[in-house]
Amino acid sequence: MSRRVARAGLVAAALACNGGLQPTPAAPGIGGVVTYRGAVPDSTLAVYVVAYRTFPHSRDSLFTFQPPVQSLQQLPLGGVTAPYSIPVESGRYEWVVAVWVKQGFTLSNADSTLRETGYYRDPADTSQPGVVDVLTQPATSIDWPRRHGEAI
Repeated sequence: MSRRVARAGLVAAALACNGGLQPTPAAPGIGGVVTYRGAVPDSTLAVYVVAYRTFPHSRDSLFTFQPPVQSLQQLPLGGVTAPYSIPVESGRYEWVVAVWVKQGFTLSNADSTLRETGYYRDPADTSQPGVVDVLTQPATSIDWPRRHGEAI
């Protein structure tokens, strides 16, 4: 193995370990960039990106998202754009959404302290959520806003 190839391998390994210059989801996963519009409210505890295999239609189904709670990573709040990367299992995801969490959140008050603040939209019909198919490689460039000034 040449030194150049070995060095490239070490650089690649280092970037994979610490996310490199841009977040890169582990295979499989979903990654992209969200764009903020306006100031983040002072009452914000966090903003997370989560994915649902099927669109949630009940309060109980709101907690069937991926990644698991212990793997959630807060989006940066200071800035116009926020790159994200979430580890998810391979499969089809019908809703990839940014969730705003208000200070004081508990499971008992989730109805009033969690809000959908933006979601990935179908590039062909931006009035509909975009479906993301995650194979063995990461699904990347799952960005929003897509069109028409959409933002979180």
